[in-house]
Amino acid sequence: MLRKIIEIDESKCDGCGNCVPECHEGALQIIDGKARLISDLFCDGLGACIGHCPQDAMKVIEREAEPYDEMKVMDYIVKGGPNVIKAHLEHLREHEEYEYLKIAVNYLKENELDNPVAIAASSHSAQSHHGGCPGSKSMSFEKSAVKENEESGSRQSQLRQWPIQLHLVPPTAPYYKNSHLLLAADCVGFAYGDFHKDFMKEKSIAIACPKLDSNKQVYVEKLISMINDAQIQSITALIMQVPCCGGLLQMAQHAVESAERKVPLKVVVIGINGEVLNEAVVN
Repeated sequence: MLRKIIEIDESKCDGCGNCVPECHEGALQIIDGKARLISDLFCDGLGACIGHCPQDAMKVIEREAEPYDEMKVMDYIVKGGPNVIKAHLEHLREHEEYEYLKIAVNYLKENELDNPVAIAASSHSAQSHHGGCPGSKSMSFEKSAVKENEESGSRQSQLRQWPIQLHLVPPTAPYYKNSHLLLAADCVGFAYGDFHKDFMKEKSIAIACPKLDSNKQVYVEKLISMINDAQIQSITALIMQVPCCGGLLQMAQHAVESAERKVPLKVVVIGINGEVLNEAVVN
């Protein structure tokens, strides 16, 4: 499908690097003195980087980019040379996109190209994280049994993972394996006072805004991968009562209907005053 994505005019780029920190998905790096889009997968097409380019070397274009095809990406990546290939492979590894990593490594083998980082295509043990975007590094937290302080109202956080934003999470991360997924609209955690206690406990989580986030097809594909590949047990869509929040439920429904496995989908609607308005099993 056609979607918006960044294009870089390398003839104009002077490698200043101003764009890199503005790409919150970590899709841009300065390699061999030029800004490079090292992975289509993590470019949201919003163009946050454009206004920080003093050479006017960046623009948003529409091109075929979905569904994501690692083979096509590698056709582009290899033109940049060994350093670009290395950055792309490390990027996939850091985001735990191991299936895409296998495809990329096999592409190099089939085309008799050197693997700059010598990653074994079948290994999932490559867990080191160097450079890239440390804020997106996947982490799991163990929660000890702590008695809540009823007198002070203090509660223990029930967050068991990082990251949580749906654009950033790897759909096959260990914390999604056989888990119960809480798919929450961004605003719910602020509107509902007991969000952690009532909804997050013993669940994996992904948050999104169906109104402001772009490229929602990626969201659907990630949810499908969580169902098929991570083998999640169920999805609870936690949304606000406002009309735009219904888009998150629609994405979850689309994913459930399109997936090879069938999982139960529940929706909980929260009012803007913080009360539970409705709970229902959708399928």
